[in-house]
Amino acid sequence: MIPATPPGPGPGARTRGPDPGSENDAMPKPPLLSSPDLERSSVVANNTMNRERGLTGVNSYARELGIDLLAHLAGRPAPAWLDLCSGEGRALREAAASLPAGAVLTAVDLVGPLVPRPVQPAPEEITASVSSWTPIRTYDLITCVHGLHYVGDQLGLLARAASWLTEDGLLAAHFDPDSIRRADGATAAKAAVSALRASGFAYSSRHHRLTLRGRRAVSLPFRYLGADPAAGPNYTGQPAVGSHYTAL
Repeated sequence: MIPATPPGPGPGARTRGPDPGSENDAMPKPPLLSSPDLERSSVVANNTMNRERGLTGVNSYARELGIDLLAHLAGRPAPAWLDLCSGEGRALREAAASLPAGAVLTAVDLVGPLVPRPVQPAPEEITASVSSWTPIRTYDLITCVHGLHYVGDQLGLLARAASWLTEDGLLAAHFDPDSIRRADGATAAKAAVSALRASGFAYSSRHHRLTLRGRRAVSLPFRYLGADPAAGPNYTGQPAVGSHYTAL
């Protein structure tokens, strides 16, 4: 006897699709870019987050970092300040007038100044990628105002910069933990902040500021995989980069 064929779906009935989480439903992972490719992407090449900030005032380093930078450098015969992702270098230029003649002011930016500026006082202006550039000296102050948002290997840069400080130097930078992702795109924010704090960094979640006092060797338990330039806006409301890592 031949078994009866089960009735098919009636008119207007909905057929069941693939189970949620199946391969057919999986979202494609974003392509991760190397640092050179990332720096050619529109989100990095066209960023203007820090081009015009001065030393003090409403739109300034003092306001953004919550630090009296000149007070930190005061009393040193030849203070040294390194500004990463420096834009037009206005903050260093304005600080030069209040610092000793022997002060060392170094501005590093992927694009460099774009507008004419006075010859004196002038910092040392270096047009280079902060992902690969390395100084030949140490600094009493290292700043990065909203620059890490456009760097691929953010954790690698922070670890390297820790070794560029003098013994009592200060590093201050904006940092968005939500931009630190695992290989599958899941957040690694808590793990990143925990590792940074264990290495001596202080982090203010209210102001998105990282600080570190004193030179040290830092080794963070992450391996950089690449960057996603299409990660979308971060806490500033501006498009930013997602940095992907695998845990070691």
